[in-house]
Amino acid sequence: MKTDQFYALETQTMPWEERFNERLQHAILRKSLFHDPRTGFEIRLVRYPAGLVNPWHTHPCGHGIYVLEGKLVTHQGAFGPGSFTWFPEGEPMQHGASPDGDVTVLFVTDKHFRIDYLDGQEISPPSGA
Repeated sequence: MKTDQFYALETQTMPWEERFNERLQHAILRKSLFHDPRTGFEIRLVRYPAGLVNPWHTHPCGHGIYVLEGKLVTHQGAFGPGSFTWFPEGEPMQHGASPDGDVTVLFVTDKHFRIDYLDGQEISPPSGA
């Protein structure tokens, strides 16, 4: 995809790409919609299967999650369709799908994406979570 030209995608006809996560021993589905290789800015559709929650981790980028279908569960609470969440760069977090069903989200990063798991670290959720 060229980042300096208009384009449109029919996301309903795009196949889901299965991304197996070694840490979770499970696949998470995604559809890449836009990626700027220079800045790392990225937009994708992501589907977490029911009950799958990514355990405590951080990212070297801020990222937003807009819930399209299902319920997104996070260390800050649960959020249904139409909700938008923003996770600041470096914040310890958990997020994924509720046990009730899959969650489909629009996932946006502000720069190059990476996930760093916080193995063996005890993290208390912020008050009110």
